[in-house]
Amino acid sequence: MAKFNYEAKEILQKEFKTKMRGYDPVEVDEFLDGVIKDYETYNREILALREENQRLIAKVDQLTKSQATLSRIKQDPPKAAAVTNFDILKRLSNLEKTVFGSKLDEEDDLDQTKQF
Repeated sequence: MAKFNYEAKEILQKEFKTKMRGYDPVEVDEFLDGVIKDYETYNREILALREENQRLIAKVDQLTKSQATLSRIKQDPPKAAAVTNFDILKRLSNLEKTVFGSKLDEEDDLDQTKQF
């Protein structure tokens, strides 16, 4: 963390020596009040940016882990799934033949009896 020369409180409490022909103390105080406000604003902004930076770093880490997981999943496609899909299609085909095949056989028998 950067080291600051002055804290806002130190600027506020700073007393200057007066000389015969010095600066107007009221004008100096008004100027320093503005400097203090800016100083405090910059400190708040720095804190907000640090928090946002930490949040974004955490988000990048999370997305990097997710990307690594997705890459690993895409690189290793499950070979059993392809076989399983083929088996399912084969079973479905056999089921259709069993269910609809007997109906087709019955219709063929009816058509042949009608012809005679």
